[in-house]
Order: sequence, then C-alpha cells, then structure tokens
Amino acid sequence: MLRIENYTKRYNQNAIAVDNLTLHVEKGDIFGFIGHNGAGKTTTIKSVVGILDFDKGNIFIDGKSIKTDAIDCKRKMAYIPDNPDLYLFMTGIKYLNFIADIYDVSVKEREERIKKYADTFELTKDLGDPIASYSHGMKQKLAIISALVHEPKLLVLDEPFVGLDPKASFTLKEIMKSMCEKGCAIFFSTHVLEVAEKLCNKVAIIKGGKLVTTGDMNKVKGDSSLEEIFLELINHE
Repeated sequence: MLRIENYTKRYNQNAIAVDNLTLHVEKGDIFGFIGHNGAGKTTTIKSVVGILDFDKGNIFIDGKSIKTDAIDCKRKMAYIPDNPDLYLFMTGIKYLNFIADIYDVSVKEREERIKKYADTFELTKDLGDPIASYSHGMKQKLAIISALVHEPKLLVLDEPFVGLDPKASFTLKEIMKSMCEKGCAIFFSTHVLEVAEKLCNKVAIIKGGKLVTTGDMNKVKGDSSLEEIFLELINHE
C-alpha cells in the first residue's frame, strides 16, 4: 500500500534530513515510525502525503507515484498532522462537509459517517460551533473525523495521540485496528513507545535521517521492550 524507495530529502547541500530511506507498508499493517526529535519522521511523512518534494527515490501509494500521480495518491489516503491546521472561521459540520465535497462523498455516506464518528468521539453537540472556539483536543478529534469521512485506504498520522484524552486515544486505537482488519494500512509516528509496542505489528526506527532497523514488531524487540531496544539502538555509536 505504501512503498518508500531510496527516499532522500535535503534542505541544503550540507543538510540531509533523510538519507536513502526504504520502507514497505502492506495492507493490514499498523506501522510505527519511531525516532527522536529531528530524526526525520515528520519530513518523511510530509513527503509521503505530497506536502514536501524530495531529491532522490520515490514514494508509491497503492502502486502510484506521489511525484507523478499526486491527485490519485491523495484520493486514497488521509493525513492527520500533529497540529491540525483547520479553517477556524468554519463550523465543525461545515468543515466536514467541505472535506466530504473534496472527496466526492455522497450525502448519504457522509451523513452516516459523520454521525458515527462524531458520536464516537463525543463531538456531535459541538459541530455547529465555530472551530475557533474548539480546544486543541476537539480540533484533533475533528481532524480525525475529517480523515475518516472518505474511508481512506492509507491513513498517515504524525503523533496522533497528542492532545487526546485517554478515552479518545483508546477510541482512535480501536478505529485503527478495525480499519486494518478491513485491509487498510496505517503509517504513524509516535513518541509513546508503549502504545507503538502494543498497537503496531511492524516498526521502523530512524536516527539522524537514517534507518536503524525495521521489521515485524516481535522480531525487532525480541524479549526486550520496544523502549529498551530504541534506547539501545539510538545510543549505539
């Protein structure tokens, strides 16, 4: 579903943000992308979703290149950034309908999905209010609902649990599991290693823009915890 092949991103001649990264995310995978601050996670994710161009390699979504078939790729995925940038002048429901219009979601389907997810995240009563009045957590919930309204095949998230209360975090994890059981794929970054260890079936660890290790979660961590393996690998010279 997602293939990152020899991806390299430079910010200038002397600064390589990510160097020759290759990762494969298959249908049904919940794939955790782990690394310290500045390791290259967000840069990679922004290139995956078509926000940032890159210097070498290619990124494929369901077999199509984000470089040459960006619109087709974006129709098949959804992106939730760590700090949602929403249209604050809109009400919640207008924003969700705006996103549904972009993805050509029928009136019947959008109404069903908006009701389902707004009820699930306890946001229904707030949808008529301006987004400007929302708390950070409410904005995060709205961004999640907007990402799910067109039923993406690939869900890309950058630190998705930041700002969510425990109940909303649990709800999002259950939705992620359910999506993957239906054949979707999820690629997300997180600093919460305990969550990644319990939720993900595959993981990649990146350090200084270079891939340190990747593979099935159980093989990567072995008899240790993901936290122990992570600290061992990033501290290794």
